[in-house]
Amino acid sequence: MDDYLIDDDRLSLSRKSVLPGEGFFVPDSVDEAREEAEAREAIVGASTVVIADPDADGLACVALLREAFGSAALVPTGPHEIADSLEYVAEFADPDARVVVCDLCPDDERDIEPLGDVADGHEIRWFDHHQWHDELALLVEEAGVDLVVGPSDEVCTADVALEALDYDFPERFTDLAEVTRDHDLWLREDPRSDDLADYSYWSEPEEYVETVREHGADLPADVEEYLAERRVEKEALIEQAVERGQIVDVNGWTVGVTYGRCSQNEVAEAFREQGADASVVVKPSGSASIRGTDAFERCHEVAGQVNGGGHPKAAGCKPDIYDDMLDYAHHWTTRGAITKQVILDAFRALEPEEEADVESE
Repeated sequence: MDDYLIDDDRLSLSRKSVLPGEGFFVPDSVDEAREEAEAREAIVGASTVVIADPDADGLACVALLREAFGSAALVPTGPHEIADSLEYVAEFADPDARVVVCDLCPDDERDIEPLGDVADGHEIRWFDHHQWHDELALLVEEAGVDLVVGPSDEVCTADVALEALDYDFPERFTDLAEVTRDHDLWLREDPRSDDLADYSYWSEPEEYVETVREHGADLPADVEEYLAERRVEKEALIEQAVERGQIVDVNGWTVGVTYGRCSQNEVAEAFREQGADASVVVKPSGSASIRGTDAFERCHEVAGQVNGGGHPKAAGCKPDIYDDMLDYAHHWTTRGAITKQVILDAFRALEPEEEADVESE
C-alpha cells in the first residue's frame, strides 16, 4: 500500500475523524514480529519484568515498581495480548526474575493459559482493579500468583500497587496514584488527571514512566506546552464526534451513540451533559468504548456480551463482526452502523437490575 494513502499528516480533520490511524493498516504478523523482538530486548537480563496496560494507570504502576525495585522491564500489553506477553516472559525471562502483571484482567481461560509456564520458577504478583470472574481469579491464584484486586469503583490499579508493595514511597507517588484514580474512575476533580491521561496516550510508554517517576503528577513545563499543542486537534475531533452523535432510548436508559477517532471520555461527558445515562463511542478501528454515569453502572455487562469487559462505569469491546476488509470499508462508510447496533442490542439484552441483583445474591 502507498504510504501516502494512510499518512495522517496530510489528512483533513474531517477525514481523520472517520478513518483509523496508520497503525491499523500494519498487518498483525508485522506487529507481532516487532513486539516479540522488543519484548525479548526488554526481558532478557531483567530482574523484574512488568506486564502492564500502557495507559496512565498501568504506567503509574511501572513507575512505582521501578522506584521500589530499582529497575523493571516493561512489556506493554493490551487486554487481548495477555497470553502473548506471558509467553514472552516464559521464553525470555531469567530463571530468577520477578514478574508483575498490572492493570489487566483476563476475559477467559485462554488469556492465562501460559501462566503455568511462567509460574514455574518465577515469583508472580498481579495487581488490578477490574471486574474479575471468580473462576478466573481462582485459576490465577491456583497457579501460585499473588493476586490483589481492588474494588473497581473505589481505586485504580496504582492505588492497589501502592498499598501492596512493601516500600516507603515518597509523597509524589501517593499523589500520582490519587490523580491517576481521578482520571481512571472518571471523577474529574483534579485538573491534572486530564494531563496524565493525554500524556500517557501521546507519549511513548518509557518516556511517560520516567517523567512521572521523577515529577509525579506535576508535569514539567515542556510537557505542558506539548499537551497544549496537541489538544487543539483533540478538541476539534471531540467536537466532530459529538456533532455526529445522537441520544437514543434503549431498555429504559438514554444512550449517547457516536462514531469517530476521538477522546471517548470527553465525548461521553458531553453526552452526559445532554442527559445521557450512558455513552457508546465506536472507533474507526472497529473497537468501542462504553461509558456510564451514576444512572448506569453496567458498562462491563454490556461489553462482556460483545468480546470485551471493564468496569461498571467504563468498559471497552470489539465485536467479532469483521471478516475481511470489505466489512471494514462498510464500517467506515456507514460510520460504524453495525457495531452501534450490536452494542445497543447488548443494552437491550440486559436483565432488569432487580433480577440481576437477585441472581448475584
